[in-house]
Amino acid sequence: MSKEAIKSTIRTINPATGKEEKVFDIMSEAQIDQIVRQADKAFKSWKKTKFSERAGIINKVASILRERKEELGKLATIEMGKLIAESKAEVEISAQIFEYYAKNAEKFLADQPLETPLESAFLSYDPIGVILSIQPWNFPFYQITRSAAPNIMAGNTMVLKHASNVPQCAKIMEDIFNEAGLPNGVYTNLFIPGSKMEKLAADPRIKGVTLTGSEPAGSAIASMAGKYVKKSTLELGGSDAFIVLADADIDKTVQAALNGRLWNAGQVCVSPKRMIVVNAVAEQFTKKLTELVKKTKVGDPMDSQTQLAPLSSEKAREDVLKQVQTAVTQGAKLIYGGKKIDRPGAFMEPTILTEIKKGTNAYSQEIFGPVFCIYVVKDEKEAIELANDTDFGLGGSVYSKNREHAVEVARQIDTGMVYINHVTGISPELPFGGTKNSGYGREQSPSGIYEFVNVKLIRITDFDHPY
Repeated sequence: MSKEAIKSTIRTINPATGKEEKVFDIMSEAQIDQIVRQADKAFKSWKKTKFSERAGIINKVASILRERKEELGKLATIEMGKLIAESKAEVEISAQIFEYYAKNAEKFLADQPLETPLESAFLSYDPIGVILSIQPWNFPFYQITRSAAPNIMAGNTMVLKHASNVPQCAKIMEDIFNEAGLPNGVYTNLFIPGSKMEKLAADPRIKGVTLTGSEPAGSAIASMAGKYVKKSTLELGGSDAFIVLADADIDKTVQAALNGRLWNAGQVCVSPKRMIVVNAVAEQFTKKLTELVKKTKVGDPMDSQTQLAPLSSEKAREDVLKQVQTAVTQGAKLIYGGKKIDRPGAFMEPTILTEIKKGTNAYSQEIFGPVFCIYVVKDEKEAIELANDTDFGLGGSVYSKNREHAVEVARQIDTGMVYINHVTGISPELPFGGTKNSGYGREQSPSGIYEFVNVKLIRITDFDHPY
C-alpha cells in the first residue's frame, strides 16, 4: 500500500501478530458535515423524548452487549491486544454503566427545589446539544460508554472520534446503538484523523467536547474548546501512587501490585505506576514482587493462561523500552526485564526499576506499559510527600491492615480517587476523574450526567418582592 493510500485510511493492526486486519476510508468533509448536521437535527427531537423511551433503548444496548460479549471481546483483543478475559470484562462493565444511567437518569435530572424565604425556586437540567467525544484505544468499548451513556440519557446527541487503531470497535458500537433502536443521528461514529478536531470544535453545532487521552492531546482540546467557548471535560494521564505502609498484608499487597500493573499490559491511566514502599517492608515487598514477575506468562492474549498481553502497537512498545533505557542511563537500577521479546507482535518483558531519582525522566513521566517503579521511603510522611510530588492526580491506593488509618493517609493524597487495599477500579456508581494535569470533570456516578447539561434556575415570585 502506498504512503498516500495509508494516509487516507484507518487501519487495524493486530498487536499480537503484527498483521493488518481491516482498513476503513477516512471520511470526507462532506460526510463529516452531514453527520454533524444530522446530529444537530436529531437533538431537536431527542431532547423531548421521554426518559422512559430513552431508557428502553439504552437498556437494549446493554442487552446486546451481553448477548455479543464473546464476539465483542475477541474484537477488542484483536484490535488493541488486551487479554481476552479483560476484553469480556470490559464489555460487561459497559453494559452495567448503560443500565445504571437508564435506571437513574430521570431521578438525577429531576427538578431540584431551592430553599428561599420568598415564594419558590428550583433548578432544572436541560441537555445542551451535540457533544463531540474523543476517546482512546485502551478500553475501546468502556471509554465510549462512559461518555455516551449519561449524555444520551440526558437528551444530548453525540459524535464519536475514536482512536485510529480500534476502528472496528468504533463501528460496531454505532451498529449496536442502531440495532437497539436509537434514532438516526443521536450517536454517530466518525472515521477521521486528529487533524480535523479544531474544525469540529469550532463548529457552532458542537456544544461540548469530552476527551480521554494524553496530556498533550488534552491541552490541545482544552485550548480549542476554550477558544470557541465550549464546555469540555478531560481525563488524561496518571502516575498513580501505590503506597505500602508498614502494617500492610505483604502477600496480598504484592499480588494486587502485580495484577494492577499488568492489567491491560500496563496501558491504563489508573494503573499503579509508582510503588511507594516504606523501608520496614521494602525488601520483603521487592523480593516477593520480583518472584511473581519472573513467573509471569507472556503470550497470546486469546489464551486464558496468559498473564501479560502485547502492547497496543510496536511503536508503543518501543516508546516504553526507550523510557526504561533512559531511566537506567539516568541512574535507575534495572531489577528485571526491560527487553523486547523475540516473537511476532508488540511484546516486551515485564520490568522492575528501583532507585529512580528526582529530576530524571522516569520520576516525572507516565510509563504506559508493564513497568514497575519501586520507590523506598523512610516512613509514611515521606510516602505522602512522594505521592504528591507529581504533576498528575488521577488515582492512587493505600495498603494497610488499619483501614481507618489508611483513610487518614488517603485524605492527604492530592488526587481524584484513592482506593484502600485495592488498585483504582471501576463501577458505574463511583465517580471517575482527576485533578492537576490529569484533567477535570467527572464521568460515571451522578456527577457524570451533570457535565453537559444546562443547570437552569427557575424563580417564581411576585412584582413587589425584592428579588
